[in-house]
Amino acid sequence: MKKHLMLAAFLIVSSGLMAQNADNSKTSTPADSLLNSMSSDQKNLPVIGFRSTRLILSQTTETVKKKTLNFMVIHRFGDFAGKNGGGRFFYGLDDVADVYIGFEYGITDNLNIHFGRSTQPTLGGLVDLELKYAMLHQTTDNSVPVSLTVLGQAGVRPYNTYNSFGDRLSYFGQLIIAKQFGSNFTLQVSPGFVQDNTAYPLVAGNQEGFFSLAAAARLKVTRHLNLIIDYAHPFSSFRTGANGFTDPLGFGFEIETGGHVFTLNITNARSVSEINYLSNNQADFGKGQYRIGFTISRIFDFNHKSSYK
Repeated sequence: MKKHLMLAAFLIVSSGLMAQNADNSKTSTPADSLLNSMSSDQKNLPVIGFRSTRLILSQTTETVKKKTLNFMVIHRFGDFAGKNGGGRFFYGLDDVADVYIGFEYGITDNLNIHFGRSTQPTLGGLVDLELKYAMLHQTTDNSVPVSLTVLGQAGVRPYNTYNSFGDRLSYFGQLIIAKQFGSNFTLQVSPGFVQDNTAYPLVAGNQEGFFSLAAAARLKVTRHLNLIIDYAHPFSSFRTGANGFTDPLGFGFEIETGGHVFTLNITNARSVSEINYLSNNQADFGKGQYRIGFTISRIFDFNHKSSYK
C-alpha cells in the first residue's frame, strides 16, 4: 500500500507541475558549460531536458558529446536518523553508505561508454561497464515529441566474495523516455530489467531476474538551480515490504556552475548502482534510514586543440 501511495503522490505532483508549465514557451534557455558538452543537432534544435547525465537514482536521456569526458563522484552518507544515525554519528556524516567514481566518454555525440566503481561494502563493491545510446532527441517544434535513450550495463563483484564467478556477474538494461513541458519542467519514465546473479540475500525465493520502473522529474527554479525528484520500483514478488525491502526514493536540487554540476539530495537508497539499489534496498524513511548524498560532475573537452606547441 505504501508503495502505491508513494507512486500516486509522485504522479499527482508531476501532473500539477505540468499544468503549471503548460503556458510557458517551448523554447529552452540556451545552455552553457556542461550543457554545451551534451549532444546537439543544430538542424533539429534539440531540447535539453536535463542538466546532467544523472539525477539522484536514475540516468537521464542526455549524453556527452564526442571526445568529451564526464568525471563523476557520487557519495552517500550513513543514516541520518534511527538507531544508526542521529547526533552520535553526526547525522550520518561519520559514516559512508556508498561512494561511486565513474567516467563517461563520448564515442559519438549519441553513443557513450561508461566505466565506474561502487564501494558498497555490504555487497563487496561493484565494477560496471556501460553503453548508452541516444536514439531520439525531442525538438523545440515538437516534430520529435520525446527524447529516447537506451542503455546496457554489466557489473562484476571485483573480490572473491562468492564461490562461482557467475554469481559475481549482473546485468541491467533500460529504456529512458523523457519529455520537457514548456521551458521549466521535464518528466522522465524508465522501464528496465535487472539480472542480478549475486547470491544475496541467501534465502529461498530470491528472484535473480525482474523488471523495474523508474520515474523522475526536474523543475527549473532559476537559470542554474533545479529541483529534482527520483523514484524506482522493482517488480519482484520477493522484494516486498513483508521481506524488508523498500522502494528507492530521492529528492533534492542541482546547481550548475561553469563546467561543474553539483547535486545535493536526500534518499533512502544506500547504493548508487542501479543493479544494487533495485535488487537490495532495505532502508526505510519511516525508520530514519535516509541519508544525505551529493554528486559532482566535471566535463573535460578534448575537442579543442591546445594553442601551445
